[in-house]
Amino acid sequence: MNILGIESSCDETAAAVVQDGRIVKSNIVATSLDEHKLYGGVVPEIASRRHAESISGVVKEALQQADCTIDDIDAIAVTFAPGLIGALLVGVNFAKGLAVSANKPLVPVHHLRSHIASNYLTSDLKPPFLCLIASGGHSHIVAVNSYTDYKIIGKTRDDAAGEALDKAGRTMGLPYPGGISIDKISRDGNADAYSFPHPRVDGAPYDFSFSGLKTSVINIVHNAAQKGEEINIPDLAASFQKNVVGCLISNLEKVSENFGYNKIVLAGGVSANSLLRCESELLCKKHGWDLYLPQLKYCGDNAAMVASQGYYEFTAGIKAENNLNAYATMPIDIVKF
Repeated sequence: MNILGIESSCDETAAAVVQDGRIVKSNIVATSLDEHKLYGGVVPEIASRRHAESISGVVKEALQQADCTIDDIDAIAVTFAPGLIGALLVGVNFAKGLAVSANKPLVPVHHLRSHIASNYLTSDLKPPFLCLIASGGHSHIVAVNSYTDYKIIGKTRDDAAGEALDKAGRTMGLPYPGGISIDKISRDGNADAYSFPHPRVDGAPYDFSFSGLKTSVINIVHNAAQKGEEINIPDLAASFQKNVVGCLISNLEKVSENFGYNKIVLAGGVSANSLLRCESELLCKKHGWDLYLPQLKYCGDNAAMVASQGYYEFTAGIKAENNLNAYATMPIDIVKF
């Protein structure tokens, strides 16, 4: 079964063809990242305009690279939530038009579910398992009971891990995306040079809070500027990254132990972070747990993961009509369309 996936939730316009949820036949991504770098973050209006300009060509290229036509496609899967609403609407409306014109089923896909599915593209991973989803907009610990059944065990109460890394990077004067810049420069820094609090959420032992860490970085930089002191940016970056990753790993370990999971999965853009990957490997080696990491090329937003999850949604009987809408927010465990 060939699924055409379409992704436009943020600043990547992507299309892919995936066979039977596992075999990637094409995966095309067009990004407007360089434009957003000028502003230090994603500008929704620019992202939406670039999606509208790129989506037709990206889908055409994905079909060509897969050596197929729309007639060879069994269903069209599209990210419909969550994300930037203007960006999502471009992908959703294009997918609806294509589905109607080609008389193909339309499959709505939740963005976080597709990030989890990125692991299906390069391994034999099958549910049930425990997944840490860490990205620019989300930080979740999710029990994946089946390909379409999820339960949130822990989540961030404020900033996501990727958001905190990006904002901290900007405060340090590093290039956007700040999380990637912090990861690179941290390799030359002393991770014990600066102390940060380890935030805990009262009454919710598995939840995260990263806003206080972000504020700590801002205070360190501002106080140093007022005193005329120079900051060792590699040291500050390494210390901050160590704390953010420590929070993620600490809660992941607690959930895994308390709920009896021995199959651990990482997903989302922050799953590309070198320290997080290293610490998760050490954690699983310590406990004898199995660890699944997505290939780096599938950590960021792409359409292959959408097509993969779309396959499992479609085979579970999930389809949308041509009145499908886009939604800026929606929990992973309660999908409505």
